[in-house]
Amino acid sequence: MHKGLMIPGLAAIVLGGCDHVPDQAAPSVAERADSIQRVFETPVPYTSRTLDSSLVLEFLAEHPEFQADSAGVMGFYRRREFQPAWFHGDSLGEAAMTFLQLIGSVDTTGLKSGAEVRALAREVSALIERADTLAWTDRTIALTDLTLTARFFRVAETKYGGVVQRDLRELEWYIPRRKKNYELLLDSLVAGVSDLSPIEPVHPQYRLLKEQLKLYASLDTLPWPPLDMRLCDRNRPEPPDSSGRALRERLYLLGDLAVNDSSNALDSTLQVGIRSAQHRFGLKDTGMPDEALLAALNVPIAQRMRTLLLNMERLRWMPPRPEPDRLEVNIPEFRLHVHEHDSLAWGMDVVVGAEATHTVIFSGMLTQVVFAPYWNIPQSIIRAEILPAVKRDPGYLSRKRMEVVVGGKVVPSRSIKWRSYTQGVPFVIRQRPGIGNALGQVKFLFPNQHSIYMHDTPAKDKFSQHERAFSHGCIRLSEPRRLAEYLLRRDTTWTAGKILQAMSGKAEQVVQLTHPWPVTLGYFTAWVDAGGRLQFRKDVYGHDEHLALEMFAPSDHEEVTDVR
Repeated sequence: MHKGLMIPGLAAIVLGGCDHVPDQAAPSVAERADSIQRVFETPVPYTSRTLDSSLVLEFLAEHPEFQADSAGVMGFYRRREFQPAWFHGDSLGEAAMTFLQLIGSVDTTGLKSGAEVRALAREVSALIERADTLAWTDRTIALTDLTLTARFFRVAETKYGGVVQRDLRELEWYIPRRKKNYELLLDSLVAGVSDLSPIEPVHPQYRLLKEQLKLYASLDTLPWPPLDMRLCDRNRPEPPDSSGRALRERLYLLGDLAVNDSSNALDSTLQVGIRSAQHRFGLKDTGMPDEALLAALNVPIAQRMRTLLLNMERLRWMPPRPEPDRLEVNIPEFRLHVHEHDSLAWGMDVVVGAEATHTVIFSGMLTQVVFAPYWNIPQSIIRAEILPAVKRDPGYLSRKRMEVVVGGKVVPSRSIKWRSYTQGVPFVIRQRPGIGNALGQVKFLFPNQHSIYMHDTPAKDKFSQHERAFSHGCIRLSEPRRLAEYLLRRDTTWTAGKILQAMSGKAEQVVQLTHPWPVTLGYFTAWVDAGGRLQFRKDVYGHDEHLALEMFAPSDHEEVTDVR
């Protein structure tokens, strides 16, 4: 680093994560537009001092850690006609205090970058405290102003873009993370706006989880003894000792019971709270305490907070403004959500990939509905399952209504010399439409490199289970006909009767959607549902565990485990 550009107390700071400012409900479009308009109608305070543009370029050249934001820094000062942003005359302005508030609060707890964040907060705090006693020169004012501006972009990227800066594909996350624009935030901050939450570039779920994190932080100060597993004993007329009261209090603290009382009885009021908790943890709704429920309720609050932080990090990677009409599959929840006009319209249960053949996390555009589809069997399944079955039973393919295609033509399977085919002759095995087809009667295509799509299935029994990770990677739908009718509802040529007829047909029929639908296959083990309830699910693929290694200090690794 060029020593001529060093600033006492700031230039040596290394930025990591950062934390939250006071939040509020997500603003409406009109409120957001009004907030933006007020910012840009705010005149830039006049000062006789300006920054030389060559100094800005020199600063950025000498600080490679800020190169990624060089366009934003230069654009910010151009809009201000190169006037300092953080100073009023020779005094440091209130914006520095707002920046300090932006840096540190609850959501860096336990993160690897926490020490760096605290160091930055101390440096900025010391600068504010000493601002009136420092001998400011034009050059030190300019360099301090530039440093605070550049640091803001780094803080904003960590706060809103993600603590984890590595290639997300290494974490098996293939939803594109696009760089966000933080110039509006900075314009607002230096214009005197102290609450930036209405224009934070984050997914709406982020704010909801942040509020839950505050609640759990307050619970973390309370004792959290394990609940008595004897509550599961159905042979007891009532809970032993005071275990019923302990369960009642636990459900009250977590919001599953509206009122807490001293009763030890397993009465109808307590059963309401039990059902609420079972729903929030994705457990079987029995209304009775069982081992799965008590295990979920016994998870330490600190561990739940880490789960919230992990999912908040994933939400930083998501687009801040989701498409108003969209399909979302949450893999750990085993459920598809249909959003219309930015509101949840309806949903259905799904089956996702097994742990060994897990469903990939990515986004795409649903463009085709295919009725009475062929199943073109992936080569991995052919090698692992089909060819061994053919070797055991030469009639296997005909019984399963499968056929071999070579060069676009169907070849009689009994005439094939399989050794030559497995040694380089290109071929396809597909299952014909109709009864027994593994894709059922309809599939939904959103072209992608992972060869994943959504489809019907003849294996309806899998939907009766609460944890539904059974497929080879594609998404099996519990209500495929309903989705087909929904996607084609504005096409008058596709009535409900015609859709049923096409699904039951013997010939494959491809329908191109007039209006493609955005589809996201996401992975969230904690979220707030449409009713405002905090949900937790099992980390079915171990992605939470891997992300925890990136985010938390080594001493905290063992505390982030596979929990509901």
